[in-house]
Amino acid sequence: MYELPFHDKPLENLSFLVTGGAGFIGSNLVEYLLKYKVGKVRVLDNFSNGFRKNIEQFQDNPAFELMEGDIRDPETCVAACEGMDVVLHQAALGSVPRSINDPITTNNVNIGGFVNMLVAAKENNIKRFVYAASSSTYGDSKELPKVEDRIGKPLSPYAVTKYANELYADVFGKTYGMEIIGLRYFNIFGPRQDPNGAYAAVIPLFIDALIQDSAPKINGDGGQTRDFTFVENCVQANIKAALVANSEAVNQVYNIAVGDRTSLLEMFNILKETAGSDVEPVHGPDRAGDIRDSLADTSKAQRLLDYNPQVRITEGLQRTFDWFKNNQEFIYRDTDKTVVAK
Repeated sequence: MYELPFHDKPLENLSFLVTGGAGFIGSNLVEYLLKYKVGKVRVLDNFSNGFRKNIEQFQDNPAFELMEGDIRDPETCVAACEGMDVVLHQAALGSVPRSINDPITTNNVNIGGFVNMLVAAKENNIKRFVYAASSSTYGDSKELPKVEDRIGKPLSPYAVTKYANELYADVFGKTYGMEIIGLRYFNIFGPRQDPNGAYAAVIPLFIDALIQDSAPKINGDGGQTRDFTFVENCVQANIKAALVANSEAVNQVYNIAVGDRTSLLEMFNILKETAGSDVEPVHGPDRAGDIRDSLADTSKAQRLLDYNPQVRITEGLQRTFDWFKNNQEFIYRDTDKTVVAK
């Protein structure tokens, strides 16, 4: 991936901290930064969600540094930020169902850990703090497409935590003069996304099922729609947010998506055709806390960040399916995971 750079400034003199850098999105960010010769990229991860396999290929790169630690520990966050110019904060406990089952841990990581990172960035005079926000912030708003300044009420503990992140970021930006940018991700998918575990995202689950020639489960009737966004577009947004010079662009929140609306059944049928499979899905009950439809207005990110999503869903699904098919060693099983005490 990343045949062409998303930046026009040299990265050689910059140091990036990627929290959650062993995770799906984080490891894709690390791959981009190292490919384009960043001065240093430090990964902070406790491996509760991330995998060592995601970053093994970077271990011998002199610009790469791994720091094992938890964002719930303030001292760890301060140490991780030392000597860094930019923070790309991806560490979080994702998943709406997980947050419903365990709201306390979700809150501790996503809000407590986030505030720890903001304080650590402030104390280390970090130049730019870019964090993963979420489309879940739109909550019960039925307005389409979703526009940044019009949100509803949260539908899950996870959504509450991600909205709280935006509120804290706004306060820290105004109170301490920090440069902070939030990226509301819309259903990011792509290589290295884990298809296992109770809270796996739908696309890697579908791909793994098709590769195994088994029927995937669709929650509900499959008519619910999402703005599925290939991870390369997400990486582009992070890099542009990290480097944008326009002062109007900082201390803002942006939708990061493609601007296309695809139902789960439509997405499955694209994958089914890609796989050359005749497997049919089975349907289960609707999932608690889920919204019915989602579609992003990305005009703000296009205007202020020069964000220009290059990969649409069909190409993204093809590239993701090919990656999983050719990298079966990345289909993690329980024995691959590093167990970390909660």
